[in-house]
Formats: sequence, structure tokens, C-alpha cells
Amino acid sequence: MKKRTPVSTIMTTDVITLNHSDNLEVAESLFKKNNIRHIPVVSGDQIIGMLSYTDLLRISFADAIDDNEEDVDTVVYNMFTIEQVMAKNLISVHSNLTIKEVAEILSKKEFHALPVVDDNKLVGIVTTTDLINYLIEQF
Repeated sequence: MKKRTPVSTIMTTDVITLNHSDNLEVAESLFKKNNIRHIPVVSGDQIIGMLSYTDLLRISFADAIDDNEEDVDTVVYNMFTIEQVMAKNLISVHSNLTIKEVAEILSKKEFHALPVVDDNKLVGIVTTTDLINYLIEQF
């Protein structure tokens, strides 16, 4: 296993984002359509939060809805904004941080994704799934 491998080698660079003015219906649609669990929330070029599918599930019954269901009850989603539900006070990492350093951060925190930010610009996202897949490739 290479010890100094940068996180840029395993991070997702084609990042799906939400605008802080989007609604939670848009968020749910992106989670399901792209089969993802974390979406950075941006305001212009700045990342201001992270929304996880778990955050959405906490306020809804989204997990009880059939994936093919088009008519989702939006009453609960209309009660909250993305900014009210998303995680704020994010920890972000630089793309040249090592995979080991990122793994250490994720192992000590209660979240499963980190935005990768270079020069105040979102350049990627790294998740615990990325780390597990990297580990599997080593064997």
C-alpha cells in the first residue's frame, strides 16, 4: 500500500452540488437519480454545507417511498429549507492531503464525506466508500 498517495487519486471530481436556494425535492431527486449519499451545498462558488441522504431521511419518510414513485408527498419538504437541514461548519481537505490523513479525519468524526477544496474552490468529494474501494484494490 502506498503511504503518501494523495486523496485526489480516489476522490470524485465530477461533483453533483445543490444550490442553497434549491428545495429538498430537488435534493431527493438528485440522491435517488445518482445513487449518492452526500451532496455539497454551494452559494455561488463557495461551499456552505453538506446535505446527506440521512439528513433528508430524518425529516421525512423518503426511505418508505418506492424508487419509481413520481408523486412524493412534499408537505414535509416544504416545511424546511436546505440550509436548515444541511450540515454546516464543515471540515474540508486539500487535494494533496494523503489518503491516510483523510481516513484519520473520517474515522474520528461522525460524518462520511469530506469536500475537497483547493484555493477556496470545490474540486471534489471523498467518502468512506471511496476509502473502502481503495482498500479493496490493495488486496
